[in-house]
Amino acid sequence: MKLQSVLLIGGTGFLGRHLANQLSARGIRVIVPTRRIERAQRLYLLPTAQVVQADIFADGVLERLCQGVDAVVNLVGVLHSRSGSPYGSDFARAHVELPRRLVAAATASGVRRLVHVSALGADVAGPSEYLRSKADGEAAIRAAGDTIEWTIFRPSVVFGPEDRFLNLFASLTGLFPVMPLGGANARFQPVFVGDVSRAILAALERDLGIGETHELAGPKVYTLAELVRYAAAESGHRVYVIGLHRLFAMMQAQVLAWLPGDLMSPDNVRSMDRDNVASGAPQPFGLAPTALEAVAPAWLGGKNLRRRFDQMRAASRDES
Repeated sequence: MKLQSVLLIGGTGFLGRHLANQLSARGIRVIVPTRRIERAQRLYLLPTAQVVQADIFADGVLERLCQGVDAVVNLVGVLHSRSGSPYGSDFARAHVELPRRLVAAATASGVRRLVHVSALGADVAGPSEYLRSKADGEAAIRAAGDTIEWTIFRPSVVFGPEDRFLNLFASLTGLFPVMPLGGANARFQPVFVGDVSRAILAALERDLGIGETHELAGPKVYTLAELVRYAAAESGHRVYVIGLHRLFAMMQAQVLAWLPGDLMSPDNVRSMDRDNVASGAPQPFGLAPTALEAVAPAWLGGKNLRRRFDQMRAASRDES
């Protein structure tokens, strides 16, 4: 399929902005709907991006947005929700209702290609409401059968410039040299944002992964404590991590859930009961994963002014 236009749902987020840049660089028209137009300010600089102020949950809106596009990419995901069984209403709306609406809108509008980004560990019997809702969202995509050429990606936690993962740890360790940490031994296989975008583009441009579900991860597994220490070291900080017992981790998460910033919730702690690690190859389609250590210093190191000065001074000595 010659890809000329893409409807990008969730295009104002961290991954969405990166993917929109990659699509625009290829000359592909990118339609990005958003309820709050101020969230899309950076996208206005992209020559092929079209930002549309719209409520994608309003009746008929997705059908109109799907008109004339070659593919739909859904990146929407939320980490926090009011609680419920099997999951809360916010998870239900973002992770389950939206995929159902997208399938219906794409089918009604004649759009054949749909890429849906879920989450590593999605499982209807998962330990958290987040993982259970992500699994039901996948089921809504698969229920389309042959009416849509769908591909589902399950990324591990995504890192990159402006992420709210490594950058958050780097900032917090600059303020708190001692960090009590729930889920300190939880295992992650973080994936670079560029690798996620590359896999999505490969699926769209080369018609790969149709009717398939693929995991996306990096080349290495870390504990959460190791990632916190790494982010601290690269940003020029020292941190002493104290792993919390499960009871205290849940208490900490409950307190953080009441504070602004959406730092942590009890459901996030429950998600970490299951390792966030790929079951097979970290990347599909023969793609090679990017090592955390190969790219993260480029932005984490910039948070440490003294380190940047030392690097400049060393470079100056080399040139003299």
